[in-house]
Amino acid sequence: MENIAELIKKISPESVEIIEKRYRILKNIQYYQPIGRRLLANYTHFTERTLRTEIKKLLEFGLLEIDDNGMKLTKEGESLIGDMEEFIFNLKGLNRYVTNIENMYNCHCLIVPGDADSDESVKREMGKKAATLLKSLIRGKEIIAVTGGSTMAEVPRGITKTMEYENVMVVPARGGLGERVEYQANTIAAEMAKKLGAKYKLLFVPENLRPETLKTIIEEPVLSEVISMIKRADILIHGIGIAEEMARRRGLSQREVEIIKEKGAVAEAFGYYFDIEGKVVHYTPSAGIGIDEIKNISTVISVAGGKKKALAIKAFIKFFSPKYLITDEGAVTNLMNWEGTQGE
Repeated sequence: MENIAELIKKISPESVEIIEKRYRILKNIQYYQPIGRRLLANYTHFTERTLRTEIKKLLEFGLLEIDDNGMKLTKEGESLIGDMEEFIFNLKGLNRYVTNIENMYNCHCLIVPGDADSDESVKREMGKKAATLLKSLIRGKEIIAVTGGSTMAEVPRGITKTMEYENVMVVPARGGLGERVEYQANTIAAEMAKKLGAKYKLLFVPENLRPETLKTIIEEPVLSEVISMIKRADILIHGIGIAEEMARRRGLSQREVEIIKEKGAVAEAFGYYFDIEGKVVHYTPSAGIGIDEIKNISTVISVAGGKKKALAIKAFIKFFSPKYLITDEGAVTNLMNWEGTQGE
């Protein structure tokens, strides 16, 4: 497969763009079918004119069908998507990036083709890969901690429902942000547990409480039991945020945001803000896992993608190398360009 991809790039480089474009369209239709052309344009960031041309071709090839509800893949289209995934991976040379990331940062790396910043299906695919990896790691009695965020929300969606794990406990890794309920750690933990057939505990403690208030709250027996469980997690799956964006999401004042920027923060995880060298430069108190605890967790899975997050990913993994990093082509291309490696 790798040799065929290399051959196409040498003999017909103009074909590469067409193949990638059609794969991206098919992948989004697969995730959101049935879907109309206008919504597909929003997800793929292609113009409706481009989509009109490509959809006509895909219909001619028998890969799509259209009814009153929208477009969906035919059986042949579904089969082709499965066959194309490894081919696209090799066509883009992502195997070289995997090797470079693993050697430089001492972690296992999984890369999804595409850029989550411009293609909604890429974020879903990262969630699917994280879900598959998570299920492969569960032995039956683990405590799994999960953070919030839009990428983390894709992980439960990627889990095939099962009733295998009744002795597994799923917990939110941190207190909640004042954001959309579907992106909150409590919601994601509950959804994940339901898909796994596992138990779950929730943590109803908001972010940005005064330290003295937080101390009083977490001493409550019900909450202290959950927090103790969180800190004993066997598996942690979490996202990595861009510092300024996360500061605003956490409700920090404009002055606090400016202070974080002045300190050179580019990444955020668990309420901690990191500069490009991986040094902690700021912290917002919250209940749950802190950076001291993550070093004691046997399996940490970091999931983040999009070219805008490349710097944040670099900063966090310089502070701590997770056992697994799941990212995308957009992020890793920028990351390798900064490192001067460029996939070679």
